[in-house]
Amino acid sequence: MKGKENKREKKLINFLLIGIVLFLIIWIGIEEWQEKKMEEKSLKMLYYTQNLSTQAEKKAQEISITEAKSYPKEKIIEEYKGYRVMAKLEIPNIYLNTYVLEEYSKEALNTSVTKFWGADANQKGNFCIAGHNFQNQNMFHSLKKLGIGDSLFVIDHKIGKIEYKVYDIYVVEPEDVSCLSQDTKGKREVTLITCTNDSKKRIIVKGREVE
Repeated sequence: MKGKENKREKKLINFLLIGIVLFLIIWIGIEEWQEKKMEEKSLKMLYYTQNLSTQAEKKAQEISITEAKSYPKEKIIEEYKGYRVMAKLEIPNIYLNTYVLEEYSKEALNTSVTKFWGADANQKGNFCIAGHNFQNQNMFHSLKKLGIGDSLFVIDHKIGKIEYKVYDIYVVEPEDVSCLSQDTKGKREVTLITCTNDSKKRIIVKGREVE
């Protein structure tokens, strides 16, 4: 009897030992699998973060290169006849050299052309300049002589001197303000506005930066 009981105990012990060994093998395997998964997840996160960082660096470099574009610098006066000067406007084909005043008012318009609406000089957007159709040297009397492709230059205090090309010329009713739109798709534009000879309509000249 004792011999049979000893055999049973040995079998039971062997069974328990095998069970313990199997349990340890499975447990270790699960631990290794979890560690492997965690490592893979960590590597994926690291790759994703590095990829985002690289993309951000590339984007920053592209922006930096774009914004770092240098323009010729030319000093212009700060004030003209008591008015603050925002920029200087040069249109070689009609021999126009004039100062663009910051203030838009009846008195300022009688002195020179002025900023009327939109972005500031040489900023991205639509820089709208208004001027009387007077035969003064610094006014917009000869604007109607311009043609598509003519050059105009805007010189400001910060960015410098930028060349624009005329891409559209048209006449509108005084109530039509569509020319003032700032939807330039991130580009620099200039809009020149003056009256027709009978002052019943407006002449619009649109220029876009030469890339």
